[in-house]
Amino acid sequence: MKNRLAVALALALGLAAPLYAADKAAPAAATATKADMANNPFAKPSTLPFQYPAFDKIKNEHFVPAMDAGMAEHRAEIDAIAEAKDAPTFENTIVAMEKAGQLLNRATTVFFNLSGANTNDAIEKIQSEMAPKLSAHQDAIALNAKLFARVEALHAKRDTLGLDAEGKRLVERYYTDFVRAGAKLNDADKAKLKAMNSELATLQTQFSQNMLKENNAAAVVVDSKDELKGMSDEAIAAAAEAAKQRKLDGKYVIALQNTSGQPALAQLENRALRERLQKASVTRAGHGGEFDNRAIVAKVAKIRAERAALLGYENHAAYTLEDETAKTVKAVNDRLAQLAPAAVANAKKEAADLQAMIDKEKGGFQLAAWDWSYYAEKVRAEKYSFDESQLRPYFEFDNVLKNGVFFAANKLYGLSFKERKDLPVYNPDVRVFDVTDADGKQLAIFLVDWYARDNKRGGAWMNEYVSQSGLFGTRPVVANHLNIPKPPKGEPTLLTFDEVNTAFHEFGHALHGMFSNVKYPRFSGTSVPRDFVEYPSQVNEMWMTWPEVLKNYAKHYKTGEPIPQELVEKVLAAQKFNQGFTTTEYLGAALLDQSWHQIKANQAPEAGAVLDFEAAALKRAGVDFAPVPPRYRSSYFSHIMGGYSAGYYAYIWSEVLDADSVEWFKENGGLSRKNGDHFRQTLLSRGGSVDAMQLFKDFRGRDPDVKPLLERRGLTAK
Repeated sequence: MKNRLAVALALALGLAAPLYAADKAAPAAATATKADMANNPFAKPSTLPFQYPAFDKIKNEHFVPAMDAGMAEHRAEIDAIAEAKDAPTFENTIVAMEKAGQLLNRATTVFFNLSGANTNDAIEKIQSEMAPKLSAHQDAIALNAKLFARVEALHAKRDTLGLDAEGKRLVERYYTDFVRAGAKLNDADKAKLKAMNSELATLQTQFSQNMLKENNAAAVVVDSKDELKGMSDEAIAAAAEAAKQRKLDGKYVIALQNTSGQPALAQLENRALRERLQKASVTRAGHGGEFDNRAIVAKVAKIRAERAALLGYENHAAYTLEDETAKTVKAVNDRLAQLAPAAVANAKKEAADLQAMIDKEKGGFQLAAWDWSYYAEKVRAEKYSFDESQLRPYFEFDNVLKNGVFFAANKLYGLSFKERKDLPVYNPDVRVFDVTDADGKQLAIFLVDWYARDNKRGGAWMNEYVSQSGLFGTRPVVANHLNIPKPPKGEPTLLTFDEVNTAFHEFGHALHGMFSNVKYPRFSGTSVPRDFVEYPSQVNEMWMTWPEVLKNYAKHYKTGEPIPQELVEKVLAAQKFNQGFTTTEYLGAALLDQSWHQIKANQAPEAGAVLDFEAAALKRAGVDFAPVPPRYRSSYFSHIMGGYSAGYYAYIWSEVLDADSVEWFKENGGLSRKNGDHFRQTLLSRGGSVDAMQLFKDFRGRDPDVKPLLERRGLTAK
């Protein structure tokens, strides 16, 4: 998923459910002194290639002065537009707003990217301090009546302004953004909206900071190596290294990933330790203590419902979905309801197979959530004669990156990659690559940040440090982030099948940013509806197992021997294995998200009843199957505290487009420059400059078909 929190203009206009909202009185930002900014690296655009951030010069103390000065400068620019005596024109109003706020954009882009990828106590303090200031700044622009009057006047005559298609769409987008941000409310309601946004800003910041701390605090400490029986030598070494980093020499630490399920559950033979690990995962931030998020979840849901009502919507989901390709709550509910029964039925069949394996081994217990991954691997091995541990030696970090991810991009799009060591990085683990296009011209700079750290949020995501724009003449600086456990020094980094898939997925987002070819920043890269943004990245996953790509990167890290064809065939045959589980755990989270955001304010539970609300929602949706908990539970569902509120359904919504597009590639010869160039020209390069579903039709030649998704997930009638 892409991190868009740092786009200053999007913050200002309230796009894509931004993390930071509003303050009560919208005071002017404090003005940084000239001395504060004299040597501030954000004062001017970076002189490094592509305006790459000068990480070696950026210090924590630079952020607040730069953001304060940036807000003051941005407000002055906006006020000049709003107070102009000249009649509004496209250039003096819309384009002028696109050009405004550059200092603020530079500072917030780096700040919010680092707050996710490489935070520290100072950054967290700044984040809490700046949330209400940025909120006030946002509302001061979005609720500026004179500014909106100019936008509204242009919108009314947009067909007579002589604009090209992108320019006309920009006028329409600005008008929609302002209206959705509350521009048509009366003054009293605007004041209420500001107060709500301000409180949401604080709550959402607190939630994210709680999650980072809780993930670290909830990591499972193991006293002896004997307890880790079943784990690979590499995984045990990584656990020992993690313990060493915590000054727990002689012990082992299993760090927690974002999701309910944890990778180690597939390997650990010790059932008691599996149970301990699973319970540590699913009770995160929801069991009392300093980092408990239940009160925050309940309060956020209530305020979002109140805000939606104030803006004229039945609930927060209705507000959010109106601006997505789904458009309505009913459309999302119908799609999820279509998928859930078959998914759960498949999961129950799979559970029966796992229970049979337990009984065969005379386990003497009923299948529980902490048993699923472990016995799924056993059943997989029995059915397909392989398990996850056989794959890892063929998935070495550099081979996956250079001979897999980059190789596929070269074959499809003609891209080439060259690592460079001269640009500064914010952490020694970060690697930097120049990306050169097929015509020999440099296209982008790409940062690879794949290792997990205690000061890095969980999950995987893409972000941009510099976005492409014809208006500014800027080219992309794009980063991918994963959370792969780092092995001890000198040991190879061997990836799981899922981690390789994630690497291809996130690079799909990166390509979307790199290939952007639009004029206006508002439409750059992945600035598309939330339920469309995952689609190109999901398509890119297909190349992971494409024969030409797989044989190029899947080589044994010791011998260099390619992965045996027999093993490849088993992997491909097993791709529908465990899909009942995978689909059910995903749908559980997606339905939970909708339940939180389809309520009215008076239906929001108290903090102590959050887990009861969750249980009732899962039962009502028919996905309350104990061995398969939702992929995220409410107390650690970070997606819906940020830009994916009422939008977590987007992954499977996008997968309809993805599965149908994969069929197109197969029908047209697969991995070829002709196919890649068609995808790039009709869709990846257009950003948000064209309606999202029109982009799909321009690529595919017709409306999407859901059948390929149902077939992929094993949800077709038997």
